Amino acid sequence: MPQNKRSKLVVLISGSGSNLQAFIDASKNGNLNADIAAVISNKAGVMGLERAKNVGIANEVIDHKQFDDRESFDTELADRIERYQPDLVILAGFMRILTPEFVGRFAGRIMNIHPSLLPKYPGLHTHRRAIEAGDKKAGATVHFVTSELDGGPAIVQAEVPILPGDDEGALASRVLVQEHQIYPLAAQWFCEGKLSLKNGAPELNGEALPTSGKKFSNETP
Repeated sequence: MPQNKRSKLVVLISGSGSNLQAFIDASKNGNLNADIAAVISNKAGVMGLERAKNVGIANEVIDHKQFDDRESFDTELADRIERYQPDLVILAGFMRILTPEFVGRFAGRIMNIHPSLLPKYPGLHTHRRAIEAGDKKAGATVHFVTSELDGGPAIVQAEVPILPGDDEGALASRVLVQEHQIYPLAAQWFCEGKLSLKNGAPELNGEALPTSGKKFSNETP
């Protein structure tokens, strides 16, 4: 994608939208060469919708409970997304397992962030599981979305230490700080045309990424 052209994003949420806010801030401060065309939630009344409204971003609710099955919900969701013609779809705390048909419609241009060092701990309760396992570190992974839950190819990964006395909440807060940095960064790479998914494998600047993605530090370009 040409660097001087601003990309369009659609962000999917189910809750408070803290990662959505990171995207709003990055778009505003110039760290992300993209505009958020719309925010879509599967739940009404969540804070993420207020975040969108507060800055004038189009927002919609598509209640999954109003659909007979996952396939019909995903079809409606995909149709709504495509009305905005986004370059990239961002899952930001979107608590729905997506069908292969949905993922296929946006293959190579849909991302998620997961609060663990994937492939460790896909699914829920990642911080609790890391602490209970006696791990020395935890973190977050941005990845392209495939039909495998939290199993898409990794783009970038940030680590934090698990400190003595950490509980689930303390560790989650520390990981969240990293999430807010690496997720807009990965999107910016995509918007700049530096990042792509080729034959199921992510490439950054024309080079294949390691299976765990690029390691993030504060010096990561």
